[in-house]
Amino acid sequence: MRIVVGAMGPGRVALVDPSVSSAPFETLALHEFPSVVRALESAHRPRWIWADTRRWYPRLLADGVRVERCHDLVLASAIVDHSTATTAARASGVHPRPEWLPMGPAEAGQPVPVLPAASAAHSALFDLGDFDGEADAAALEPATGPRDVLGVPVDDVLAEHARQLALVAESDRPGALRLLLAAESAGALIGAELHAAGLPWHRGVHERVLETELGPKPAPGRKPARMEELAAEVRTLLGASAVNLDSQVDLLKALRRAGIPVESTSRWELREHEHPAIEPLVAYKKLARLLSANAWSWLDEWVVDGRFRPDYVPGGTATGRWATSGGGALQLPKNVRSAVVADPGWTLVVADAAQLEPRVLAGLAHDEAMAAAGRGRDFYSGIVGAGVVETRDQAKVAILGAMYGATTGESGRLVPRLARAYPRAMALVDRAAAEGERGASVTTLLGRSSPPPGAEWRAIQSLASQPEATSADERRARSRARDWGRFTRNFVVQGTAAEWALCWMAGLRSRLAAIAGDAEPGAMASRSGAAFERMPHLVYYLHDEIIVHTPVEHADAVAAAVMQSATEAGRLLFVDFPVEFPLDLAIVESYASADA
Repeated sequence: MRIVVGAMGPGRVALVDPSVSSAPFETLALHEFPSVVRALESAHRPRWIWADTRRWYPRLLADGVRVERCHDLVLASAIVDHSTATTAARASGVHPRPEWLPMGPAEAGQPVPVLPAASAAHSALFDLGDFDGEADAAALEPATGPRDVLGVPVDDVLAEHARQLALVAESDRPGALRLLLAAESAGALIGAELHAAGLPWHRGVHERVLETELGPKPAPGRKPARMEELAAEVRTLLGASAVNLDSQVDLLKALRRAGIPVESTSRWELREHEHPAIEPLVAYKKLARLLSANAWSWLDEWVVDGRFRPDYVPGGTATGRWATSGGGALQLPKNVRSAVVADPGWTLVVADAAQLEPRVLAGLAHDEAMAAAGRGRDFYSGIVGAGVVETRDQAKVAILGAMYGATTGESGRLVPRLARAYPRAMALVDRAAAEGERGASVTTLLGRSSPPPGAEWRAIQSLASQPEATSADERRARSRARDWGRFTRNFVVQGTAAEWALCWMAGLRSRLAAIAGDAEPGAMASRSGAAFERMPHLVYYLHDEIIVHTPVEHADAVAAAVMQSATEAGRLLFVDFPVEFPLDLAIVESYASADA
């Protein structure tokens, strides 16, 4: 069953079952919405069709109401309106995009910075038949459209849903797109639930970390004592008594005057030079980062009643990776993770997918030799065992170089070895890079496509092709083309890895609900809210890592569900191709203990 949700006049919500009629079967006041959804969810377990999960779902969670499935029109439009799989359907002009939809990351025209860093049984989430319809760089936040999506009239929601179903049905890859839209919409539900439940956070532990690292909380306008000590040491060693270490311009001048030929003040470049000031300066910069990102002011703003509740933005980047609009949840430093502590009677199940992107590349390319390198063992060690390189560090550098387009240094030297050992995988990323270099889009396994390069990029390429173009114009065009090729080279791998992670979390979410349904009442986590106080629930997500907060008595069942969901995600994407997705998994009281 599908239920379409939209506005029906001021303060009124309309519910429509499109399989029966386009007329609402019920209209209600907004405050009545949670109780009606609770009853319909219990009786029918429908897929809820609404404009934007981030606008509708939080009001349900606040009343303790969870839903099993939805279709998020804003997120889905960002996929179907830019996928190469729907190019022909869109070119017909029969399915124009409505003006009320906000802009998506794929329309930004700029790549998102990247870090060099279905034969399976379907659960209810992946019951994809209702996506058949009648026919059998990005910004952290989507831009605001002409109308608030919460107030989109129900007739417009119905029309947009029908348009999306038609685009999928007429696409080159309807099955893959249906899976992607289901997983992306499930991700929207998970993002809202992560915010509502919050990550358990012990303020006292965090404050002790700050005092150990920085010293006592300083007076307003003052630096912590440890930073002041390091700053004084750096100034003495540089012979620059008045240099402002927080000013890149001032610090660069002082470093160069001291005979340190740096182009930037980044920590990685500083470490390339030998000078007594480097070690205390790097230590100072590390503490400055902690002070600005996760110190006392961060605690006051983001940790309330024992929970850290960041605002996740599912689908917030062009590759499909998530973003956040505040709180820095995707960049929690290791030295504050000890503050993530389970509630009494509860524990944390922490899991991350080992070497996810190389394994995804092997599956994408159907490179059996590369898949074999990671079968039953550490992926990088497998490459060493296959005789491709001599050390694990070399294997890691080579793989990163292959996926991010390195052509110089150690990566550039090692990548040709990978090409000889794993020709199918290297050919796939090389093709993706070539497509990007000529300004074309590339597409992930399930159908998310890269944004086109912006107007400036095209103008540079056009200028280089003119008869009057100079050699400098041509060099600039080649450089920009290679830059964009590196983006598309990585896009197909990173984007498909994001799809695997969505399927992993979505399958796990369903399994956690089943564990809760079969369990006897136990310890409560009241700070997680009424929707989660008695059930295991996801509380954190970072690209290839998750944390589940669970009653202690369910920890083993949750761990098994995490592993099963990872296996299922691999089968959903790669069917019977023998690529494995092992997890590093720990059941711990504190997040910091997972790395021990």
